[in-house]
Amino acid sequence: MEEMLLDGLFNGDRQVQIQSASQLSKLSSRQRQKLVERGIIAPLVSMLRSQDYEAIEAALLSLLSLAFGSERNKIRIVKSGVVPVLLQLLQCQSETLIELAVAAMLILSSCKANKLVIASSGTIQLLVEILNGDYVSDNNNDNKDNSNSIISVQAKLDAIATLHNLTTCHQVIPSIVSSGLTYILLHLVHNSEKSSELPEKAISLLENIVSLSENALQEVAATGGAIRALVEVIEEGSSQCKEHAVAILLLICRNRRDKHRVLILREGVMPGLLQLSVDGTWRAKNMARELLLLLRDCSKYSSRSKQSKNELMEQIMEEIDAEGERVSGTTLRLVEEMIAKLTT
Repeated sequence: MEEMLLDGLFNGDRQVQIQSASQLSKLSSRQRQKLVERGIIAPLVSMLRSQDYEAIEAALLSLLSLAFGSERNKIRIVKSGVVPVLLQLLQCQSETLIELAVAAMLILSSCKANKLVIASSGTIQLLVEILNGDYVSDNNNDNKDNSNSIISVQAKLDAIATLHNLTTCHQVIPSIVSSGLTYILLHLVHNSEKSSELPEKAISLLENIVSLSENALQEVAATGGAIRALVEVIEEGSSQCKEHAVAILLLICRNRRDKHRVLILREGVMPGLLQLSVDGTWRAKNMARELLLLLRDCSKYSSRSKQSKNELMEQIMEEIDAEGERVSGTTLRLVEEMIAKLTT
């Protein structure tokens, strides 16, 4: 079986190569590893260079099966010269091949030894373009005329995960920031259903980037509508989305409290922040409470004396009133619960 597959991939015609590549996934991991040792990666990469979509798909699936769970194979596949070929496939007209190419990038980028090679090849900009493209539902057909209309949700999710992998290589951060990714992520967060997986992954990556780069943090803070979008996530997003959103707002406020405090308050953050301080995730609660403290106007009180609960509640209510929010019984209850947490 192994000899037949090896011969088929090296010496077979198109159909034999496709059949041989398709059979690879049926082998045991030990059998596949033996074939890797005998050089099977090279003919699979050569198949990717063909103009035959069926052959490319079979080769991609085979390479994915070889890479999965093996750091050594991931390194070998990248050293075989596959990255430039994958970049070409990311720009093709097939939704299926784009999905498989992004999935391959995701798996290969999980290996520390591959990150810099992948990042320096132009991958980052292409992944950003994929995230910026319109997507189609999973039941649409391949081979659309407009490449910007065939990006699936899964391709976008894998692109985000790949960029997440690359951010662990600190040399790559400046390239990621300069690619315009922060704006694209904000756009995804703002224009997607807040409780869906796509904005959740997008805002997670955004938090990761702004926590690693002050330039990225300042870029987000200066982007029109960014703070408003983050406040909307705190109001409408999933629990994980809310956690990432409050983390970013906290970083923004810490960065330039004197300037950003007013900008954040102006967007009506208080009710959502109070709610989050009571019923968010453990991390979100702590960050929401810290942000609430940073948003106070400390000039009204002596920094040396500890504020009473009544004083703190009065100040927070003044902030809410200043935003024009209607103070309801629920808001009062949240304030009281939050104050109790902050002062105990």
